[in-house]
Parts: sequence; C-alpha cells; structure tokens
Amino acid sequence: MKLTEKMSYLKGYIDGIDLDTSTKEGKILANVVDVMHDMVAYIEDLQGQVDELTELCEILDEDLGSVEDDFYDEDEFDDFDDFDDEDYEDDYDEFDDEDFDGDEELFEVTCPTCGDSILLDSGMLDEGSMNCPNCGEELEFDLDDILLEDIEDALESEDIEEV
Repeated sequence: MKLTEKMSYLKGYIDGIDLDTSTKEGKILANVVDVMHDMVAYIEDLQGQVDELTELCEILDEDLGSVEDDFYDEDEFDDFDDFDDEDYEDDYDEFDDEDFDGDEELFEVTCPTCGDSILLDSGMLDEGSMNCPNCGEELEFDLDDILLEDIEDALESEDIEEV
C-alpha cells in the first residue's frame, strides 16, 4: 500500500467516526491529519522528482559511456603484453622537434648514488639542483666557483660529458 493510499484510508476512517472538532482534542487530531495529508503530498512530489532525476542520470551515464568509448581507444593498448618496441619507435619517429634547439649544449652527469646517466641542458644546470629520476637522490650543481678550465678538466675526466 502506497503512502497516499494509507493517508486516504486514515482520513476516511477519521471522517467515518464522526470526530467532534469542537473539543480541544478533536481540533488537534483534525489539524494533525491535515498536516500529515500535506506532508504525504509533498513526499509524493519529491519522490516523483527523484525518479525523474534518476532516469536522467542513467541516460547521461549511458551517453558519457558512449563518449568515453569514442574518445578513448580501448583497443589500442588493452593488454600491455601486446605492446612491443616497434610501436614505441613508430610513435617516437613522429616526434615533432620544433621546440628542440639542436645547437644547445647537453651535458651528461652520472648520479653518484645509483650510477644512472642523466642528460642536462644549461638551464637545468642553472637551477642548481634536481632529483635523480632513477633513485630520487638530490643532485646539486654549484657553478659559481667553477672556472672554464675546471669544466674542461671535468670533460676530460668524464665526470661530466658534453654530448
């Protein structure tokens, strides 16, 4: 039995017992029934709105799923076991190097902790420090006290290699 049906039954029952509304108790009971009737109507209205919003959300979810299927190509890399180096090389060949300045000097630095070789440009060296991408160790570069001949000595000793 729905809430509106229960309220109608209660209202009919009170009308059927011929409630005396001239007494204080009768007035209170009649007013309580009227308030309950209004509340039931309001709840039924809210339930209808919730049902409409639920249906709309389901439609939007289906539409979003379609957009995601169209936008994200799930078949391209569904299983990473199928990924091979040739796919990566093909993508790398398409690399657009308009922003790459081929004249800029690159330096190779070896991390003292993990031994990983890192390529740095002058801008990265000017920052003064960075974390090693392999082990996370902070590498510091203090270029203020280094003379040109110190750099040449470092290049010769392969601590820093110009690439």
